[in-house]
Amino acid sequence: MTTAFVNNSWVLNEKMTATAILERTKWILVSVLSEELIFRGALLYITIKKIGIIPACILSSICFGIYHWFTFNVFGNPFMLVITFIMTAIVGFSWALSFAKTNSLYLPIGLHFGWNLFYMVVFSNNAAGQAIFIRTNENQLQGLSSLLVFIFQIIALPLLNFWYLNRCAKKRKLAIDKEEQPSTEG
Repeated sequence: MTTAFVNNSWVLNEKMTATAILERTKWILVSVLSEELIFRGALLYITIKKIGIIPACILSSICFGIYHWFTFNVFGNPFMLVITFIMTAIVGFSWALSFAKTNSLYLPIGLHFGWNLFYMVVFSNNAAGQAIFIRTNENQLQGLSSLLVFIFQIIALPLLNFWYLNRCAKKRKLAIDKEEQPSTEG
C-alpha cells in the first residue's frame, strides 16, 4: 500500500543470496514458533480453561503487545510504545482467537510466519537490513494517507482472520447438523 500511495518502487536485491534467505527464514521460523508456543500455546490453553476464551485472548494479546516493546526496542519513545502495542495486541488477539477456535496452533503459526516472512525476507521493512526486494527511493507516507494505511494494516489481517474463523465455524456447524440427521435408509 505504501508503494501505491507514495510512488515507491522495488527492485530485486542482487546482493541477496539463497543462503541468506534460508538463514533469515530459519531465524523467523524459530522466533515465530517460540512466540506462538509462549503466547498462544500452553499459557493461553491454561488461561482459557481458568477464565474463558475472550478474557484469555485479551490477556494473551496484552502480553504479546508488551513483549514487542522489548523486541522492537521502543522504550523512550511514548508514541512508538502506543503504536507498537496497538499493532501487536490487535493481531495477537486475532491469533489467540484462532488458537481458541481451532484448538490448533497451525493457523496462528502460519499467519505469524507469513507476516514476518514478507516483512523481513521479501521486503526490506525492518532493521535487519536488506531483503529480496529493496526500495529504490525513501518516499514516506505523510498525513492522512499514513493514518489510513496504518489503520488498514492493523485491521485488515485480523478482520480477514475473524471472517475465516466465522466461515469455518459455520461449515463445522453444517457438517455436525448433517451428521445428526436421522438416516432415511430403511
